[in-house]
Amino acid sequence: MSVPKIAVIFYSTYGTNHQVAQAAAEAAKAAGADVRLRRFRETAPKDVVEGQDAWKAQLEKMSSIPEISHDDMEWADGYFISSPTRYGSVTSQVRAFIDTLGGLWMQGKLADKTVTATTSAQNTHGGQESTLLGLYTSLMHWGAIIVTPGYTDEAIFKAGGNPYGFSTNAGNFDEAGKAAVAHQAKRLVEVTAKLIGQRGSAGSLSAA
Repeated sequence: MSVPKIAVIFYSTYGTNHQVAQAAAEAAKAAGADVRLRRFRETAPKDVVEGQDAWKAQLEKMSSIPEISHDDMEWADGYFISSPTRYGSVTSQVRAFIDTLGGLWMQGKLADKTVTATTSAQNTHGGQESTLLGLYTSLMHWGAIIVTPGYTDEAIFKAGGNPYGFSTNAGNFDEAGKAAVAHQAKRLVEVTAKLIGQRGSAGSLSAA
């Protein structure tokens, strides 16, 4: 049986989405996936980042985590993406990377990949749902297969009940959130494994 390859990719200014990504990576590994933890490159001006101690400290804390590359995108069978909300959408850092993927998209190398996403905002109604829905809309252009958590586990209800993907207020990643993220990551791995298994079976039948 093929082992699903999952890229857990995140952007984090103050740490919430970093924590979410780490929890997702651990859960995906526990579910049997080959996992790469990657971060979106910081594109904010250096003087802006260093003008805020918490932002600067978080960037330094993540410095050992590799930045996401085109090779990682091509390697993965599925993506777990975590980004804060910025005015109802993902951050400009996430968008900047997505805008570089035209070459892979034109070659069909992003098609049929699974994807799920999580987000955070300063307050509960700060654009959390629109951030996830907007990101999914963009990735539909790739031909990606969206894997939401839906209401498939009690953990979703306990963590706020967002069926599109885990979302939380900035700085609030508690045990209920960790359980919801773990379920979402496990679901991504399970769906991805089924898809790549079916592709493998189809290939075997064709060869026969």
